[in-house]
Amino acid sequence: MLGAIPFEELRLENARLRDELERVCCITSRYGGRQIHSMVPVPSFVPPSLDLDMNMYSRPFPEYLGTCTDMMPMPVPVLEEPSSFPEAGVVLMEEGKGLAMELALSSMDELVKMCHANEPLWIRNIENGKEVLNLEEHGRMFPWPSNLKQNSSETRTEATRDCAVVIMNSITLVDAFLDANKWMELFPSIVARAKTVQVITPGISGASGSLHLMYAELQVLSPLVPTRETYFLRFCHQNVEEGTWAIVDFPLDRLHDNIQPSFPLYKRHPSGCVIQDMPNGYSRVTWIEHAEIEEKPVHQIFSQYVYSGMAFGAHRWLTVLQRQCERVASLMARNISDLGVIPSPEARKNMMRLAQRMIRIFSLNISSSSGQSWTGLSDSYDDTVRITTRKITEPGQPNGVILSAVSTTWLPYPHYQVFDLLRDEHRRSQLELLSNGNALHEVAHIANGSHPGNCISLLRINVASNSSQHVELMLQECCTDQSGSLVVYTTVDVESIQLAMSGEDPSCIPLLPLGFVIVPVESSSAVREGNSMPSNSEDGNGHNNSGCLLTVGLQVLASTIPSAKLNLSSVTAINSHLCNTVNQITAALSSTTTTTTITTTSSCLENGNAVGSCNIEPTAASKQV
Repeated sequence: MLGAIPFEELRLENARLRDELERVCCITSRYGGRQIHSMVPVPSFVPPSLDLDMNMYSRPFPEYLGTCTDMMPMPVPVLEEPSSFPEAGVVLMEEGKGLAMELALSSMDELVKMCHANEPLWIRNIENGKEVLNLEEHGRMFPWPSNLKQNSSETRTEATRDCAVVIMNSITLVDAFLDANKWMELFPSIVARAKTVQVITPGISGASGSLHLMYAELQVLSPLVPTRETYFLRFCHQNVEEGTWAIVDFPLDRLHDNIQPSFPLYKRHPSGCVIQDMPNGYSRVTWIEHAEIEEKPVHQIFSQYVYSGMAFGAHRWLTVLQRQCERVASLMARNISDLGVIPSPEARKNMMRLAQRMIRIFSLNISSSSGQSWTGLSDSYDDTVRITTRKITEPGQPNGVILSAVSTTWLPYPHYQVFDLLRDEHRRSQLELLSNGNALHEVAHIANGSHPGNCISLLRINVASNSSQHVELMLQECCTDQSGSLVVYTTVDVESIQLAMSGEDPSCIPLLPLGFVIVPVESSSAVREGNSMPSNSEDGNGHNNSGCLLTVGLQVLASTIPSAKLNLSSVTAINSHLCNTVNQITAALSSTTTTTTITTTSSCLENGNAVGSCNIEPTAASKQV
């Protein structure tokens, strides 16, 4: 019960209202993926046993990554609860296809020019080094048809550009961008849902010249940031002379009058990437994100992250792409020197697919995607705790009522420092609330990239009740890049792991992941005033960007009966656990910072140096903590 109204009644009323609105506005359609079969029994043959007492071993990233022609993105896992797309009748008629192709060529020309141009189109901010789009110059260079008028004075423009080298060739990248399922898998933390609505032109020879009508819902991993939904056209073109591919997305509103604008408004102006093949299967990718956004208020703790363009900008897309390309390279690697308790390369691939599904479930279940309704526990605008419940009756997650709680906290530490604490199973097991006092022992390790923090681990939970007949395991994946970090884990039983390692379909294994999302943010004065940030939070290089946002997402099986109703005690318990978890993490980080400072100071004194010469002075952030 919450406010004398049962949660279940609120959810049913919300569902009824949503259904009524959908019937009036559009024809709903269900996402059509492959069928998930019920949990199958463990095969009659005995799968390879797990030697769960193995010693520690080296963790090199495999030198041989396979050729880029092998690096096909892994199959998309089917969502446990297929969700309706907002519009099923959006298609282009024959008379509109000619205009669509004209707009595609114009948009492609704009994208390529924006990728190559510098000043005066792009102006670099001297203070932070970021590029800013000169809207006046943009309007002069591209007057029609792609430079559309903004809808109202309440909209703003987001425009960002970035460039990076990724370990995947252009053909494989283009194939992933033109397949909605592969595109979702390439960006599991950004693309919540995607669908190819209509193939307008398949391409004259191969992918070049193809034009697709697509739908996408983009997310930030928090219920405090609204998702962005849009229909758009995606055009692909190969420039043989320059050895490049270009993929551009552009808006549909000039071609279709029946599309209801999303709320909040999100119109994707010509955006996309230019891909240049490099030696050894690498590609240089230049990325443009350009969109018109409705000025809907964002929770103050995320305001700087969203309004600065970090949340949905080119830098985030590219860094996630770099990391995911390394993950695909690891998936396709053949010369694996150390499998731990994993018996074969095929079993290793299945474990990686299982971990990928875990990441996707976690990402979807802690965001506002698919119209998930989240409830605040207080009327205070400063409060960031949100809760929701879901009924699960299909395979893939435990059956019953699942209670989820998410909270975001600003921390005066670099995001990599927080990530190092949470990804280390030995340090995390010292936090009572996260481990229940049990030690964790790694029995298998899969490297996902050159950074040691990008890895999948199979951990044994050493509890007193464990025996040779009863063993508790934990599957964990950690990933990090310049845009942020993830630590996601879930408990699994030995039978499920054996099922995956024996080559069976791991999509039937029930997963209920929890974890952490850490993103770096600049400590601007606007954000500090709203979130009690210190006025001078600096990292070791003197940059004012050492703070981060820590989002904690917890999920519990509140009842094994789908029709069960929650009581206030369940909500109070998970809220208390969430707050205590954040407090323990903050205390551990504060202790680590203090210990490091004392150790460094002692070292300076032992070397006969004055303390002042080492510039060891507590920052404003550490003073506040």
